Amino acid sequence: MLIGEVARRSGVSARMLRHYESLGLVRPTGRTVAGYREYSGEDVRRIFHIESLRSLGLSLREVKRALDEPGFRPAELVDGLVRQTRERIAAETELLTRLHRIGAAEPAGWEDVLQVVALLRGLGSKSAGARQRAALSSGDEVPVPVEALVEAVLSETDPNVAGALRWAVARSGHGALAPLAEGLGSPVAEVRRRAVESIAEIPDGEAIAVLRDALAHPDLAVRRYAAVALGARGVADAVPTLIGMVVEAVNDVDAADALSELAESPASAEQIAAGLVDRLADNAVGSSARRRLTQALADIPGSTAARALAELSQDEDRAVALTAAYVLGLREAR
Repeated sequence: MLIGEVARRSGVSARMLRHYESLGLVRPTGRTVAGYREYSGEDVRRIFHIESLRSLGLSLREVKRALDEPGFRPAELVDGLVRQTRERIAAETELLTRLHRIGAAEPAGWEDVLQVVALLRGLGSKSAGARQRAALSSGDEVPVPVEALVEAVLSETDPNVAGALRWAVARSGHGALAPLAEGLGSPVAEVRRRAVESIAEIPDGEAIAVLRDALAHPDLAVRRYAAVALGARGVADAVPTLIGMVVEAVNDVDAADALSELAESPASAEQIAAGLVDRLADNAVGSSARRRLTQALADIPGSTAARALAELSQDEDRAVALTAAYVLGLREAR
Protein backbone atom coordinates (compact mmCIF):
# COMPACT_ATOMS: atom_id res chain seq x y z
CA MET A 1 0.00 0.00 0.00
CA LEU A 2 1.14 3.50 -0.71
CA ILE A 3 1.41 6.09 2.05
CA GLY A 4 -1.85 7.81 1.17
CA GLU A 5 -3.87 4.60 1.44
CA VAL A 6 -2.14 3.65 4.70
CA ALA A 7 -2.99 7.08 6.09
CA ARG A 8 -6.66 6.62 5.16
CA ARG A 9 -6.90 3.14 6.65
CA SER A 10 -4.94 3.80 9.84
CA GLY A 11 -6.07 7.33 10.59
CA VAL A 12 -2.42 8.38 10.91
CA SER A 13 -1.53 11.32 8.70
CA ALA A 14 1.10 10.95 5.97
CA ARG A 15 3.14 13.59 7.76
CA MET A 16 3.12 11.56 10.98
CA LEU A 17 4.02 8.38 9.08
CA ARG A 18 7.07 10.15 7.68
CA HIS A 19 7.92 11.28 11.23
CA TYR A 20 7.68 7.67 12.43
CA GLU A 21 10.02 6.65 9.66
CA SER A 22 12.56 9.33 10.62
CA LEU A 23 12.55 8.00 14.18
CA GLY A 24 12.96 4.42 13.02
CA LEU A 25 9.59 3.39 14.43
CA VAL A 26 8.25 1.97 11.18
CA ARG A 27 9.85 1.86 7.76
CA PRO A 28 8.04 0.92 4.56
CA THR A 29 9.18 -2.47 3.38
CA GLY A 30 9.71 -1.38 -0.20
CA ARG A 31 9.52 1.27 -2.87
CA THR A 32 7.61 1.39 -6.12
CA VAL A 33 9.35 1.75 -9.46
CA ALA A 34 8.60 5.45 -9.21
CA GLY A 35 10.24 5.59 -5.75
CA TYR A 36 7.09 5.91 -3.65
CA ARG A 37 6.95 4.30 -0.20
CA GLU A 38 5.18 0.97 -0.16
CA TYR A 39 3.93 -0.52 3.11
CA SER A 40 3.34 -4.23 3.70
CA GLY A 41 0.63 -5.74 5.86
CA GLU A 42 3.22 -6.23 8.63
CA ASP A 43 4.15 -2.54 8.39
CA VAL A 44 0.50 -1.56 8.82
CA ARG A 45 0.14 -3.86 11.84
CA ARG A 46 3.16 -2.17 13.41
CA ILE A 47 1.55 1.22 12.84
CA PHE A 48 -1.55 0.04 14.71
CA HIS A 49 0.68 -1.27 17.53
CA ILE A 50 2.38 2.13 17.75
CA GLU A 51 -0.96 3.92 17.99
CA SER A 52 -2.22 1.50 20.65
CA LEU A 53 0.82 2.09 22.84
CA ARG A 54 0.61 5.86 22.33
CA SER A 55 -2.99 5.73 23.54
CA LEU A 56 -1.66 4.49 26.90
CA GLY A 57 0.41 7.65 27.27
CA LEU A 58 3.78 6.28 26.13
CA SER A 59 6.21 8.62 24.44
CA LEU A 60 7.44 7.67 20.97
CA ARG A 61 10.80 6.73 22.47
CA GLU A 62 9.08 4.39 24.93
CA VAL A 63 6.99 2.94 22.11
CA LYS A 64 10.12 2.15 20.08
CA ARG A 65 11.75 0.49 23.07
CA ALA A 66 8.63 -1.59 23.76
CA LEU A 67 8.43 -2.82 20.17
CA ASP A 68 12.12 -3.33 19.45
CA GLU A 69 13.61 -4.77 22.64
CA PRO A 70 12.92 -8.54 22.80
CA GLY A 71 13.45 -8.71 26.57
CA PHE A 72 11.36 -5.62 27.31
CA ARG A 73 9.26 -6.01 30.49
CA PRO A 74 6.25 -3.71 30.53
CA ALA A 75 5.41 -3.90 34.26
CA GLU A 76 7.78 -1.12 35.36
CA LEU A 77 6.71 1.14 32.51
CA VAL A 78 3.02 0.54 33.23
CA ASP A 79 3.56 1.32 36.93
CA GLY A 80 5.17 4.60 35.93
CA LEU A 81 2.24 5.40 33.64
CA VAL A 82 -0.21 4.68 36.46
CA ARG A 83 1.68 7.07 38.75
CA GLN A 84 1.87 9.79 36.11
CA THR A 85 -1.83 9.41 35.32
CA ARG A 86 -2.79 9.73 38.97
CA GLU A 87 -0.66 12.85 39.32
CA ARG A 88 -2.24 14.32 36.21
CA ILE A 89 -5.77 13.52 37.45
CA ALA A 90 -4.97 15.10 40.82
CA ALA A 91 -3.68 18.24 39.13
CA GLU A 92 -6.70 18.43 36.82
CA THR A 93 -9.07 17.85 39.74
CA GLU A 94 -7.41 20.65 41.69
CA LEU A 95 -7.76 22.95 38.69
CA LEU A 96 -11.41 21.99 38.25
CA THR A 97 -12.11 22.65 41.93
CA ARG A 98 -10.43 26.05 41.68
CA LEU A 99 -12.47 26.96 38.61
CA HIS A 100 -15.70 25.94 40.34
CA ARG A 101 -14.80 28.10 43.32
CA ILE A 102 -13.98 31.07 41.15
CA GLY A 103 -17.34 30.66 39.45
CA ALA A 104 -19.11 30.39 42.81
CA ALA A 105 -17.69 33.78 43.79
CA GLU A 106 -19.54 35.28 40.79
CA PRO A 107 -16.74 37.63 39.75
CA ALA A 108 -17.88 40.74 37.91
CA GLY A 109 -14.67 41.07 35.88
CA TRP A 110 -11.13 39.82 35.46
CA GLU A 111 -9.96 41.94 38.39
CA ASP A 112 -12.33 40.01 40.63
CA VAL A 113 -11.12 36.72 39.16
CA LEU A 114 -7.51 37.64 39.93
CA GLN A 115 -8.43 38.60 43.50
CA VAL A 116 -10.22 35.28 44.08
CA VAL A 117 -7.26 33.36 42.61
CA ALA A 118 -4.86 35.25 44.87
CA LEU A 119 -7.06 34.49 47.88
CA LEU A 120 -7.25 30.78 47.04
CA ARG A 121 -3.49 30.66 46.55
CA GLY A 122 -3.05 32.33 49.94
CA LEU A 123 -5.28 29.78 51.65
CA GLY A 124 -3.23 26.98 50.11
CA SER A 125 0.15 28.54 50.91
CA LYS A 126 2.80 26.64 52.88
CA SER A 127 3.35 29.79 54.94
CA ALA A 128 1.16 30.03 58.05
CA GLY A 129 1.38 33.83 57.89
CA ALA A 130 0.16 33.87 54.28
CA ARG A 131 -2.76 31.58 55.15
CA GLN A 132 -3.71 33.75 58.10
CA ARG A 133 -3.60 36.93 56.01
CA ALA A 134 -5.74 35.29 53.36
CA ALA A 135 -8.31 34.22 55.97
CA LEU A 136 -8.48 37.68 57.54
CA SER A 137 -8.85 39.38 54.16
CA SER A 138 -11.55 37.02 52.87
CA GLY A 139 -14.72 38.76 51.84
CA ASP A 140 -13.30 42.28 52.04
CA GLU A 141 -13.84 42.96 48.35
CA VAL A 142 -14.65 39.69 46.60
CA PRO A 143 -16.48 36.91 48.52
CA VAL A 144 -14.35 33.80 48.88
CA PRO A 145 -16.09 30.51 48.07
CA VAL A 146 -17.36 28.94 51.30
CA GLU A 147 -16.14 25.48 50.25
CA ALA A 148 -12.57 26.78 50.11
CA LEU A 149 -12.80 28.24 53.62
CA VAL A 150 -14.32 25.05 55.04
CA GLU A 151 -11.67 22.89 53.39
CA ALA A 152 -8.99 25.17 54.79
CA VAL A 153 -10.35 25.25 58.34
CA LEU A 154 -10.81 21.47 58.47
CA SER A 155 -7.19 20.87 57.46
CA GLU A 156 -5.47 23.69 59.37
CA THR A 157 -3.03 22.66 62.11
CA ASP A 158 -1.67 26.08 63.14
CA PRO A 159 -3.86 27.40 66.02
CA ASN A 160 -3.52 31.07 65.02
CA VAL A 161 -4.45 30.39 61.42
CA ALA A 162 -7.28 28.12 62.54
CA GLY A 163 -8.73 30.93 64.65
CA ALA A 164 -8.63 33.32 61.70
CA LEU A 165 -10.26 30.71 59.47
CA ARG A 166 -13.06 30.04 61.97
CA TRP A 167 -13.72 33.78 62.06
CA ALA A 168 -13.84 33.85 58.25
CA VAL A 169 -16.16 30.84 58.13
CA ALA A 170 -18.52 32.40 60.69
CA ARG A 171 -18.47 35.62 58.68
CA SER A 172 -19.38 33.77 55.49
CA GLY A 173 -22.82 32.86 56.85
CA HIS A 174 -24.92 29.70 57.21
CA GLY A 175 -23.77 28.40 53.82
CA ALA A 176 -20.81 26.82 55.63
CA LEU A 177 -23.00 24.67 57.89
CA ALA A 178 -23.65 21.84 55.43
CA PRO A 179 -19.99 21.19 54.52
CA LEU A 180 -18.97 21.58 58.17
CA ALA A 181 -21.63 19.07 59.21
CA GLU A 182 -20.12 16.67 56.67
CA GLY A 183 -16.81 17.22 58.45
CA LEU A 184 -18.38 15.79 61.62
CA GLY A 185 -18.57 12.48 59.77
CA SER A 186 -14.86 12.40 58.94
CA PRO A 187 -12.94 9.28 60.00
CA VAL A 188 -10.21 11.60 61.33
CA ALA A 189 -10.77 12.79 64.91
CA GLU A 190 -8.92 16.09 64.39
CA VAL A 191 -11.13 16.97 61.42
CA ARG A 192 -14.25 16.26 63.49
CA ARG A 193 -12.93 18.50 66.27
CA ARG A 194 -12.19 21.34 63.85
CA ALA A 195 -15.65 20.97 62.33
CA VAL A 196 -17.52 21.26 65.64
CA GLU A 197 -15.32 24.17 66.76
CA SER A 198 -16.14 26.03 63.55
CA ILE A 199 -19.88 25.29 63.81
CA ALA A 200 -19.85 26.61 67.37
CA GLU A 201 -18.67 30.02 66.16
CA ILE A 202 -21.41 30.49 63.56
CA PRO A 203 -23.98 32.93 65.01
CA ASP A 204 -26.96 31.33 63.35
CA GLY A 205 -30.06 29.53 64.60
CA GLU A 206 -29.34 26.70 62.19
CA ALA A 207 -25.99 26.17 63.89
CA ILE A 208 -27.85 25.36 67.12
CA ALA A 209 -29.74 22.59 65.32
CA VAL A 210 -26.48 21.08 64.04
CA LEU A 211 -24.90 21.31 67.52
CA ARG A 212 -27.98 19.66 69.06
CA ASP A 213 -27.54 16.76 66.66
CA ALA A 214 -23.86 16.64 67.65
CA LEU A 215 -24.87 15.86 71.26
CA ALA A 216 -25.63 12.34 70.01
CA HIS A 217 -22.41 12.04 67.99
CA PRO A 218 -20.43 8.81 68.55
CA ASP A 219 -17.28 10.90 69.18
CA LEU A 220 -17.32 11.93 72.86
CA ALA A 221 -15.04 14.91 72.15
CA VAL A 222 -17.55 16.24 69.62
CA ARG A 223 -20.40 15.81 72.10
CA ARG A 224 -18.50 17.69 74.78
CA TYR A 225 -17.54 20.62 72.57
CA ALA A 226 -21.10 20.88 71.27
CA ALA A 227 -22.41 20.87 74.85
CA VAL A 228 -20.19 23.79 75.91
CA ALA A 229 -21.25 25.78 72.84
CA LEU A 230 -24.94 25.03 73.43
CA GLY A 231 -24.68 25.84 77.12
CA ALA A 232 -23.34 29.28 76.23
CA ARG A 233 -26.38 29.73 73.99
CA GLY A 234 -28.84 28.72 76.69
CA VAL A 235 -29.79 25.29 75.33
CA ALA A 236 -30.70 23.03 78.26
CA ASP A 237 -30.24 19.83 76.21
CA ALA A 238 -26.52 20.16 76.94
CA VAL A 239 -26.90 19.80 80.74
CA PRO A 240 -26.25 16.02 81.08
CA THR A 241 -23.09 16.19 78.97
CA LEU A 242 -21.84 19.26 80.85
CA ILE A 243 -22.34 17.57 84.21
CA GLY A 244 -20.48 14.52 82.88
CA MET A 245 -17.58 16.80 81.93
CA VAL A 246 -17.43 18.14 85.49
CA VAL A 247 -17.32 14.58 86.83
CA GLU A 248 -14.64 13.49 84.37
CA ALA A 249 -12.57 16.68 84.81
CA VAL A 250 -12.59 17.29 81.06
CA ASN A 251 -12.76 21.04 80.41
CA ASP A 252 -14.66 21.08 83.70
CA VAL A 253 -14.17 24.83 84.19
CA ASP A 254 -15.75 25.58 80.80
CA ALA A 255 -18.52 23.09 81.57
CA ALA A 256 -19.21 24.69 84.97
CA ASP A 257 -19.30 28.15 83.37
CA ALA A 258 -21.78 26.89 80.77
CA LEU A 259 -23.95 25.40 83.53
CA SER A 260 -23.84 28.74 85.35
CA GLU A 261 -25.04 30.56 82.23
CA LEU A 262 -27.82 28.04 81.73
CA ALA A 263 -28.84 28.43 85.38
CA GLU A 264 -29.94 32.01 84.70
CA SER A 265 -33.23 30.39 83.72
CA PRO A 266 -35.07 29.26 86.90
CA ALA A 267 -36.34 26.09 85.23
CA SER A 268 -32.87 25.19 84.01
CA ALA A 269 -31.38 26.02 87.42
CA GLU A 270 -33.55 23.40 89.10
CA GLN A 271 -32.76 20.84 86.39
CA ILE A 272 -29.01 21.48 86.74
CA ALA A 273 -29.09 21.36 90.53
CA ALA A 274 -31.03 18.08 90.47
CA GLY A 275 -28.53 16.61 87.98
CA LEU A 276 -25.55 17.65 90.11
CA VAL A 277 -27.17 16.23 93.27
CA ASP A 278 -27.87 12.91 91.52
CA ARG A 279 -24.22 12.55 90.53
CA LEU A 280 -23.10 13.48 94.06
CA ALA A 281 -25.21 10.62 95.38
CA ASP A 282 -23.61 8.15 92.97
CA ASN A 283 -21.29 5.87 94.94
CA ALA A 284 -19.16 5.34 91.84
CA VAL A 285 -18.16 9.03 91.83
CA GLY A 286 -14.83 9.63 93.54
CA SER A 287 -13.85 12.27 96.08
CA SER A 288 -12.22 14.72 93.65
CA ALA A 289 -15.23 14.52 91.33
CA ARG A 290 -17.59 15.19 94.26
CA ARG A 291 -15.57 18.30 95.11
CA ARG A 292 -15.90 19.55 91.54
CA LEU A 293 -19.64 18.89 91.59
CA THR A 294 -19.92 20.78 94.86
CA GLN A 295 -18.01 23.72 93.37
CA ALA A 296 -20.32 23.67 90.35
CA LEU A 297 -23.31 24.06 92.69
CA ALA A 298 -21.89 27.40 93.84
CA ASP A 299 -23.23 29.33 90.87
CA ILE A 300 -26.56 27.52 90.61
CA PRO A 301 -29.34 29.57 92.23
CA GLY A 302 -32.44 28.10 93.81
CA SER A 303 -33.56 26.07 96.78
CA THR A 304 -32.40 22.70 95.46
CA ALA A 305 -28.77 23.84 95.20
CA ALA A 306 -28.92 25.63 98.57
CA ARG A 307 -30.34 22.55 100.30
CA ALA A 308 -27.75 20.29 98.71
CA LEU A 309 -24.89 22.55 99.79
CA ALA A 310 -26.18 22.64 103.36
CA GLU A 311 -26.23 18.85 103.47
CA LEU A 312 -22.80 18.61 101.83
CA SER A 313 -21.31 20.92 104.47
CA GLN A 314 -21.82 17.98 106.85
CA ASP A 315 -20.45 15.39 104.41
CA GLU A 316 -18.23 12.59 105.67
CA ASP A 317 -15.62 13.60 103.11
CA ARG A 318 -13.93 16.52 104.85
CA ALA A 319 -12.73 18.09 101.59
CA VAL A 320 -16.29 18.05 100.23
CA ALA A 321 -17.68 19.43 103.50
CA LEU A 322 -15.16 22.29 103.60
CA THR A 323 -15.86 23.12 99.92
CA ALA A 324 -19.61 23.18 100.55
CA ALA A 325 -19.23 25.35 103.67
CA TYR A 326 -17.03 27.79 101.78
CA VAL A 327 -19.50 27.96 98.88
CA LEU A 328 -22.41 28.52 101.29
CA GLY A 329 -20.51 31.40 102.85
CA LEU A 330 -20.01 33.02 99.45
CA ARG A 331 -23.70 32.60 98.58
CA GLU A 332 -24.79 34.17 101.87
CA ALA A 333 -22.37 37.05 101.34
CA ARG A 334 -23.90 37.73 97.92
